[in-house]
Amino acid sequence: MNYIGAHVSSSGGLEKAVLRAFQIKATAFSFFTKNQRQWISLPLQKKNIDDFKEACIKYNFLPEKILPHSSYLINLGHPIDVFLEKSRAAFIDEIMRCDQLGLRFLNFHPGSHLNKISEITCLSRIAESINIALEKTKNVVAVIENTAGQGTNIGYRFEHLYEIIKKIDDKSRIGVCIDTCHLFASGYDLRTKIDYESTFNKFFDLIELKYLKGFHLNDSKKKLNSRVDRHESLGLGEIGTSVFQWIIKNKNFRNIPMILETINPKIWEKEINWLRSLKHKSN
Repeated sequence: MNYIGAHVSSSGGLEKAVLRAFQIKATAFSFFTKNQRQWISLPLQKKNIDDFKEACIKYNFLPEKILPHSSYLINLGHPIDVFLEKSRAAFIDEIMRCDQLGLRFLNFHPGSHLNKISEITCLSRIAESINIALEKTKNVVAVIENTAGQGTNIGYRFEHLYEIIKKIDDKSRIGVCIDTCHLFASGYDLRTKIDYESTFNKFFDLIELKYLKGFHLNDSKKKLNSRVDRHESLGLGEIGTSVFQWIIKNKNFRNIPMILETINPKIWEKEINWLRSLKHKSN
């Protein structure tokens, strides 16, 4: 089965995110477990946790259908030690919050070198950060999202993801989320069947299917290899629609949450319905 949804707001309470996902007829969703723009948030209270879990049961969202996203402030490869430690503490806190909520995954952006260290040093710092976090937590899988390579962000090449994964001690708790906009913006073409099959063959040549834990399905406002992260509604950007049908129909990707982060929440339900319809259309 295809689990398809969107990144919904948790404003007013975490349980509201579950309701909002249900209202757009989603079968998967993403959300922030805390304010993504603040370092410190109040600990989850028992009522927060109970209300969220009850809403998930009521609206039939199992943990494997949910792909929470970490704070944008976290930089697990930060070149300055004091800020690296701050990011590591925040990352550990977010994993613990996910565990409290009974969730299986935490999606995160790997980090940035800020032009102060090399990419390979930054990748090593990220891997070390993840190992520290996994050692101090349990249950939750850390899911690395590929990036567009904007600014000094790393994670925009499959080789980067591979370098991180190979240095993780507990490989049962590491995974990858593929963002289609980021793929395209970082130079991986997705516009034709030859293009996207070649792109995903490159991915699986380096990284096993078992590590793929989620998709962010987004079109791109910017052109191929722009290294600029600007999402667009499906079919209205530079990527086109063919790759989304291929992803939906690919048996390897069933049971993997597929999350919209497209720019117009008013049409998320329409986009979700369109994605579902692709399963039954001929290529």
